[in-house]
Amino acid sequence: VQLQASGGGLVQPGGSLTLSCAASGFTFEFHAVGWFRQAPGKKREGVSCAGVSDRNIFYADSVKGRFTISRDNAKKMVYLQMNSLQPNDTAVYYCAAANGGAWYNFREDAYDYWGQGTLVTVSS
Repeated sequence: VQLQASGGGLVQPGGSLTLSCAASGFTFEFHAVGWFRQAPGKKREGVSCAGVSDRNIFYADSVKGRFTISRDNAKKMVYLQMNSLQPNDTAVYYCAAANGGAWYNFREDAYDYWGQGTLVTVSS
């Protein structure tokens, strides 16, 4: 089982970045997916999540209108398009997959598999 996140980097305030997460070793199409982030010195928090059909999508208030989650079940990929990035978006971003449970509430214990994280730094 593997979730491989990529696409992080340094971006200026107001800029955009797209994170990708490649899944393997499990039935991706039957799992909800989520993005979480952990800023330096802070607890990990949920950013966005999507159900198996991509019809049920949720965002943290802090990213609504700026971030977009999407998934491609055929490619076993999940993406996070991030626009209008601000310094407080700086964090390590993790992708995760959940088979049931309260994934839509960003309950970390609902997520069965986690990626290794990719660092996003927003700075001028």
